[in-house]
Amino acid sequence: MHNRTLHFLRALVLAALLPVSAQAAETVLPGLDYPWDIEAHEGRIYITEKAGTLGILDEKGFSRMQVETSEPVLNDRGGGLLGLALRPDFGDSGRVVLYQHFGTPENRRNRVIEAERAEGGWRETRVLVDDIPGHPLYNGGRVAFGPDGMLYITTGWTENRERPQDLSSLAGKILRVTPDGAIPEDNPFPGSAVWSLGHRNPQGLAWDDTGQLYAAEHGQSGHDEVNRIEPGGNYGWPLIQGDETADGMTAPLAHSGGSTWAPSGLAFDGDRLLLAGLRAGGVLEIGTDGTVSEAFAVGERIRDVLVTGDTVLAITTNRSPRHDGASPDRLIRLTP
Repeated sequence: MHNRTLHFLRALVLAALLPVSAQAAETVLPGLDYPWDIEAHEGRIYITEKAGTLGILDEKGFSRMQVETSEPVLNDRGGGLLGLALRPDFGDSGRVVLYQHFGTPENRRNRVIEAERAEGGWRETRVLVDDIPGHPLYNGGRVAFGPDGMLYITTGWTENRERPQDLSSLAGKILRVTPDGAIPEDNPFPGSAVWSLGHRNPQGLAWDDTGQLYAAEHGQSGHDEVNRIEPGGNYGWPLIQGDETADGMTAPLAHSGGSTWAPSGLAFDGDRLLLAGLRAGGVLEIGTDGTVSEAFAVGERIRDVLVTGDTVLAITTNRSPRHDGASPDRLIRLTP
């Protein structure tokens, strides 16, 4: 890497770790290619890109590395290498969990894999959850370890009205498995990985400081939602949305009404939920009482948001599965 570029990247990484400044959206790393998830560990930032890479940003610069998988990543429309979670023992094992889209445009599937650093890249070590139905647009794709040490996974409804309400299908759900991919004995439906059902296209997961789980999902023609997730809960799709109610189904904590946020990543900063908005063009603040306001106006499509210490980081995906955007993608640091 050219020395000038290296010094530039070092300065950007250091800037991300400094106390907040007056700048609203400061570029930490330019030149990203459809990034999807961002995580941090011991001063390093980890970023997935949809084409099949998992990169590391540190004081030496950005290393973009290919992920070697037993089934090739299908990077097509809304599918590719999506969610990322660092295992709870990451400091010792160096292993990560990834949500992967694979198959063909005519026969799409998703699965959750574990991977570890290999020479020059990352290598799949095992499949944790397989045979999740896929779709050109609605794949869910977020993976996250909860405070209970379990792995939570969001899946999309695949434009099939039966699957979100069908406990035998993994589509339109939030799943919960052990770090090894087994079904926990205390899941709400015996022998099933399903933690909650009735979801359309959830792409955000976050826990508050009491351990309460929240999820964000795309609605149909508006009616995007943030839900307070309870084990065994049914969140209604496709039978209800917005303020509609039905017996045995839970209405959202907050929703967008007839407009759209196009929500993706979700984080908790100690006081509030921060929601990455693709169509909202920034990060929204969702109060635990369901109030909604703008936290950071960026003017770009925000895919994921991460709170690390006192720093708020976000990634943009200015291209969309439906059309190409004009702006390149970047990692940014947000300040009020």
